[in-house]
This record gives sequence, structure tokens and C-alpha cells, in this order.
Amino acid sequence: METKVLTQEEITQLRSVREKRIKLIENFGVLELRMQEFNLQKEELTEELKKLTKEEIQLGAALQQKYGDGSINLEKGEFITN
Repeated sequence: METKVLTQEEITQLRSVREKRIKLIENFGVLELRMQEFNLQKEELTEELKKLTKEEIQLGAALQQKYGDGSINLEKGEFITN
């Protein structure tokens, strides 16, 4: 088996490529972490939307039961029957 010595330029190039790969792997890790954080945030907002939708439906049903069918002018605080 024969051993050959690499040139300094080849060693420098190999180290540069290795460092770039390490940096790329780190960046992928950071990106994946951010994506997971965004997914968690999206899940939390989706839950808030579900709660708000349920609240809107319940309020609408309560107002309809109290006032009947119609529409509301929120600025004037008035209920207009159909």
C-alpha cells in the first residue's frame, strides 16, 4: 500500500468543503427548529379560531333566541327584525 501526500491547496479545499457542509447542516437544523416553532404557533392559533367560532355561534344562537330573526347594527346598538 502506497501513501501519497496531499498538496496544501487540496487540504485547504477539503477543509473548506467540510466547513461548508457543517455550516449547511447547522442551518438546516435552525430552519427545522423554526418550522417546528411555526407549526406549534399555527396549532395554537387554530385552537383559538375554533374557540372563537364556537363563541360566535353560541352568541348568535342566544341573540336569535332572545330577539328572533334579524340583523344587528353594532354601531347603533340596534336589532332590526326581518
